Amino acid sequence: MGMLPVRLGTVMGIGIVALALAGCLSLPRDEQQTQTFFLSLDRSAGGASIPDVKPKAGILVVNVPVAQPGFDTQRMAYMQRPYEVRYYAIHQWADPPARMVTPLLIQALEQTGLWRAIVPMPTSVRGDHRVEIDQLELIQTFLQKPSQVRLALRVQVIKLPEYLVLGTRLFDVVEGTSTDDAYGGAVAANRAADKLLGEVAGWLSGCVSGSQESGCSR
Repeated sequence: MGMLPVRLGTVMGIGIVALALAGCLSLPRDEQQTQTFFLSLDRSAGGASIPDVKPKAGILVVNVPVAQPGFDTQRMAYMQRPYEVRYYAIHQWADPPARMVTPLLIQALEQTGLWRAIVPMPTSVRGDHRVEIDQLELIQTFLQKPSQVRLALRVQVIKLPEYLVLGTRLFDVVEGTSTDDAYGGAVAANRAADKLLGEVAGWLSGCVSGSQESGCSR
C-alpha cells in the first residue's frame, strides 16, 4: 500500500505529459497557418496593345499608389453585402496591394520601350513626367455567383517641370473567380492586375506621345 501513491503519481505524470504532447500534435489542425499570396504579371502572355511611339521619351517618376480607406493593408478584403468590407482570417497578401502594384507597373511600362528610365518614388531624380496613382481598391465580392475580384485605381500623368496635368483616368477591371475562396480570389486578382496595368501602360504611352486617338484625359 505504501507504493500506491508513488505509482498513482507516476501514472498521473505520464498522463499529463501525454495530454500535453497530444495538444502539441493537434495544434496544426486547430490553428491553421497563414497563407500568403502575391501579385505578378503573366510573362507568358503577350502584353497589351501599345501605340506605335518613339522610344526614349525621357524619365518617368512613379509614386507609390495611395489606397482607398480599408485597403491599405496586407489583409485580403472581401464583400458579402454592399458597403461592408470584411477580411479573410488566415489569408493575406505578401505586401499591401498598393506596394505590390508599383514594381508591376514599372515592369509593364518598361515593356513599352517608350521611357529612357522609370524611377519609383521616393527619389531625388528630376523626371520629365510623373505618374500619381490613388484610389486603389482590390476586393473579392460575393454579391454574385461565382464571386468576382475588382481592381481599380486612378492615374494622373504630369509633365515636369511645368507640373502640367496631361491627363487623368480611372481604371477598373473585374475578373470572375474559378473558386469561391481566397485562392480563387488571388488567381483572379493576378489576372486583373495583368490586364489593368497593361491598359495603364498603353494609355500613358499614348498620352505622353500624343498618339491617343480619343484624348489623354478620357
